[in-house]
Amino acid sequence: MPMRERNKEEYISYMERQKGRTMEGRKKIGLVLEGGGMRGIYTAGILDVFMDHGIRFDGVIGVSAGAVHGCSFIAGQRGRNIRYYKKYCNDRRFMSFWNLITTGDIAAEKFCYHELPERLEPYDYEAFERSDTEFYVGCSNLETGKAEYIKLTDMKGQIDCLRASASLPYVSRIVRAEGMKLLDGGCTDSIPVKAFMRLGFQRDVVILTREKGYRKEPEHTWMARLMYRRYPKFVRAVARRHLVYNKTLEDIEALEKAGRIFVIRPREPLNIGRMEHDPEELQRVYDIGMEDGKRQLADMVSWMEG
Repeated sequence: MPMRERNKEEYISYMERQKGRTMEGRKKIGLVLEGGGMRGIYTAGILDVFMDHGIRFDGVIGVSAGAVHGCSFIAGQRGRNIRYYKKYCNDRRFMSFWNLITTGDIAAEKFCYHELPERLEPYDYEAFERSDTEFYVGCSNLETGKAEYIKLTDMKGQIDCLRASASLPYVSRIVRAEGMKLLDGGCTDSIPVKAFMRLGFQRDVVILTREKGYRKEPEHTWMARLMYRRYPKFVRAVARRHLVYNKTLEDIEALEKAGRIFVIRPREPLNIGRMEHDPEELQRVYDIGMEDGKRQLADMVSWMEG
């Protein structure tokens, strides 16, 4: 049967066969999720397609919004992220300058990381703990100026690590977790594909939130020098962020050409606001993710079988 005619049951059958193979017989397959603020809802659409077809991975690593959407994928909660993003995008407790002024965080800690997952849109902590997929989040260490790749085994107990990964500089308080001072992982390693390979995931599916050909421009660093003057190594990392990001994109293109990774990216710019408050715009970008996920699913599974 041609790859593109496979149905859901055949995809699940394939994943079960993969799960049953010994690690000596195959390389671990990982999933790498870029962040990007509200662009991450594109990733949520792709991940829901994966869940529709029973696609799983040995490990997942997410940065910033990628980590937020990745944790729902680990728990198998299809549709959870688009549902609560649309429901609360205009709630000032979710993401707003009101939060920044009143709490010091543009995304309120209590609401986003406790009320939402614990009561309003319950996160399935038990499903996360049952999952045999390893989950990592990328954060930036202010004192070293380097990336940290933290393995989460207790989502509720380690929620501050997830929060740190998504805590944007300038508009978030420094997060103290795992004995470190942390902020958004995108400041030091936005797309940690090589780091994940070093962690043992030699073949990776990579979901990007920027179109092919995109390159990051240099950022003004005066605010970083002012706000994080006690952390000069972090300031240097922020100043070099565009260089690191663009080199990572070059590496990704080379790895993709060599067949070592499979990349899913938007075909054109997503053009969504970093703090988008229009539910229809969120749905539009989510739908693009679903379309791209469906379009590339058969080729991805064929690559995973190789």
